[in-house]
Amino acid sequence: MKYCDRSTPRDWVDNAVRLIEADSQRSADTHLLRYPLPPEWGVQLYLKDESTHPTGSLKHRLARSLFLYAICNGWVTEGTTIVEASSGSTAISEAYFAKLLGLDFVAVVPERTSAEKIALIEAQGGRCHLVRRPPEMYTEAARLAAECGGHYMDQFTHAERATDWRGNNNIAESIFEQLALEDHPVPDWIVVGAGTGGTSATIGRYIRYRRHATRLAVVDPENSAFYGGYETGDPGYETGMPSRIEGIGRPRVEPSFIGQVVDRMIEVPDAASIAAARHAGTVLGRRVGGSTGTNLWGAFALIAEMLARSRTGSVVTLLCDGGDRYAGTYFDDAWTAAQGLDLTAPAAVLTEFTRTGTWPA
Repeated sequence: MKYCDRSTPRDWVDNAVRLIEADSQRSADTHLLRYPLPPEWGVQLYLKDESTHPTGSLKHRLARSLFLYAICNGWVTEGTTIVEASSGSTAISEAYFAKLLGLDFVAVVPERTSAEKIALIEAQGGRCHLVRRPPEMYTEAARLAAECGGHYMDQFTHAERATDWRGNNNIAESIFEQLALEDHPVPDWIVVGAGTGGTSATIGRYIRYRRHATRLAVVDPENSAFYGGYETGDPGYETGMPSRIEGIGRPRVEPSFIGQVVDRMIEVPDAASIAAARHAGTVLGRRVGGSTGTNLWGAFALIAEMLARSRTGSVVTLLCDGGDRYAGTYFDDAWTAAQGLDLTAPAAVLTEFTRTGTWPA
């Protein structure tokens, strides 16, 4: 009789899973905030505030899932160097979990990533490797991982499969549980951006699994490939261009993006995303990031559509991260001017929406 036995001691793996689960157990669920709209509209807007995670963004959930997925698949073990391609926020969160487990972490990020985000990655013990062009991130991350015998986490491939979309306290389950006692517990729309595609895949699948009537809208910034890929049905669609809205938008349609669970996509100009982020900061009394501005622009457009049809209901979107990380970019007039962005027109649209509930065609 022949056999091949590759079993290894699982003490480190057992403890690593325990540490990650214990970290999750210490963290309360994120808040679902009511965004102030005129009560006579009969429409409620909610923000799932992901900025309250220990690493300050929606990507904390993703990083936790990616680490558990990689550990339980046997890809990550004691001493494994973790390498990730990231626009910033995922790297911050993965650096946190790598530090928790005593692992080295290298983030491959575009050189235009904000200095604030790079500082946060380094504060978690990570190292940053900058590339000039975002499309180079994937191959460079894979090269570095192979060179050091580490593991390329590859969020863009594994995001949609690392999260249990049927429940297990994922973001979709949390949203619906928190809405249970509201006037409209099943929202008309949930609005999210796409960075990896993992969040939209999780929410879209959960909606179908639970047989909710909710529809899913994905908002996409300038230069991103997701809208073009969705419109043409081409999963290989590429723009090759970087997104100015960090955390969302990609130069190619990522493998984790499942367009079949998306009901509508909305293209959002970068000036509109930034104007909406600033507008929300005034309304909420706190700064929010550019991707939250993208989400709100899409949510406001859908709410105006509901009002035009005399429809009441609710809409949910995400407050992805705080705006302090972008003090030198989205909230800096000199930066927006240097980028050739004029916020005047979108700011006027937001003012008119707040006053009348209408939206331009």
